[in-house]
Amino acid sequence: MNQDRAARERMRLERARIERGYPRLRFEPRRRSRAATVAAVVLALGLLAGALAAGAVATNTLGAGELFERAIAKIERFIAGPPPDRATLPTVTVTPKPASPSPGSTPSLPPPASGQPPASAGPTPTPIPRVKVDVDILTDHEAVFAHELRDDWCVPAGIEMVLAITGNGAPTDARQREIASRVREWESLADSRNGEWGPAAMALALAEYGAKGYEIHAYETRQDALRGASKSITTTNSPAVLFAWRGAHTWVMSGYRANADPVVFDDAVITGAYILDPWYPWTSSIWGKSDSPGTFQNTAEMNRNFLEWKRPEGKYPDRDGKYIVLIPTIPLG
Repeated sequence: MNQDRAARERMRLERARIERGYPRLRFEPRRRSRAATVAAVVLALGLLAGALAAGAVATNTLGAGELFERAIAKIERFIAGPPPDRATLPTVTVTPKPASPSPGSTPSLPPPASGQPPASAGPTPTPIPRVKVDVDILTDHEAVFAHELRDDWCVPAGIEMVLAITGNGAPTDARQREIASRVREWESLADSRNGEWGPAAMALALAEYGAKGYEIHAYETRQDALRGASKSITTTNSPAVLFAWRGAHTWVMSGYRANADPVVFDDAVITGAYILDPWYPWTSSIWGKSDSPGTFQNTAEMNRNFLEWKRPEGKYPDRDGKYIVLIPTIPLG
């Protein structure tokens, strides 16, 4: 009896030593077909290339961002169709005035009538001194400066700067994009043969945002154009806009230097201008490095950059061969 009990106890202890566990499953690896492998590799490479391209566009690596923006602009132009052939602001051809005598000079007296005593000359007026002038309506050019966000947005950036100078709102990236997005409201075939921005569209946009009274003036000579712009800056306390690079670019002009006051002396010579260039800080492959806001551009620089209007997209009878300026006509404030 004791032996049977001892045998049963040994069997219980043997069973207790056996480790309990779950049965193991055996998996057979499934072989992937060659076509599926190639497709997976192509998909992975495509995703990688897309990510790299997106990064290149975002950081403008090797100009990828600019190329992408140009492609988008072409698509937008294609969707919008050709610019409308509608009336817009005229271009005013300015005939230079003959040089007037220096103010304050003694007028000649007419000969006396027969039998009458000669007329006596009145008091000699005090002559106005002919001295050099240095005029700039801005003291902080950086505060009103706007860099063009795209290489074809010099006009929206220029509009922002004129608006800021005339007290119609500070320049921001969001505002520049908004202005650029509204160009279809103002564009005209006569103003820009390839659509979008021209001088008239710029003047219309300025008026829409509060800077009214800008006119397109065309001058036969550079000196006449600079003199007209300088006079308008002094009389309105507002900036003028020069269409530089043969009409391809905008320069906002906030002041000038001259050998005499052009408001008083019609033959005053403008020796340079204070310019805000929306291209800054970029470098042009044709025109070179742009200058910081408010840089004084002397006669040599004006001769190099402010050239007669000549556009490759077509003829502009009122502008071709002339110097084009957007002139303020309403005094500020």
